[in-house]
Amino acid sequence: MDYNTEAFIQEAIDEGFSQAGPLNTKALVFMPEVRDMCRADRCRSYNKNWRCPPACGSIEDATKSVAAYSYGIIVQSIGKLEDKFDYETMQATGEYHKTLFASFIEKLKVRYPDILPMGAGTCTLCKKCTYPDEPCRFPEQSISSMEAYGLWVSKVCELSGIPYNNGNLTITYTSCFLLK
Repeated sequence: MDYNTEAFIQEAIDEGFSQAGPLNTKALVFMPEVRDMCRADRCRSYNKNWRCPPACGSIEDATKSVAAYSYGIIVQSIGKLEDKFDYETMQATGEYHKTLFASFIEKLKVRYPDILPMGAGTCTLCKKCTYPDEPCRFPEQSISSMEAYGLWVSKVCELSGIPYNNGNLTITYTSCFLLK
């Protein structure tokens, strides 16, 4: 791990993420099986959002777009649940993570204009996405999730030495940033 990565990780922690660590770029294996899970539409965004499959591009597109990046970090926000049905904390942690992630992207873009962020969950910038009738309203701010790229997030975390499961009665939202 080089100094830039260490400084990047510390900056993410200072920004408010619960956990951050180096991203093993060799762990970025784009899997059609993950896209198949998207197709099952459990999150109700498949074929309804510009940043979700199929609109976000193919596995081949994802592979090509990431090829130019040499390092990155994983960031996580961890919520402590009162019980396994604590949906309020699950949602609040997810919203916190999305807000923090978006803020950190804007801060980093000043120094790294070619940064590639991959978020957690579908893009929610707009109350209702314009897909497929009109172009995306915010193409520079909207981002696709790691899953939309076809990444098995728990495997990426494991191969990067970052815990994916942070203990009983926790919820973890995971995203990453890639840099050239």
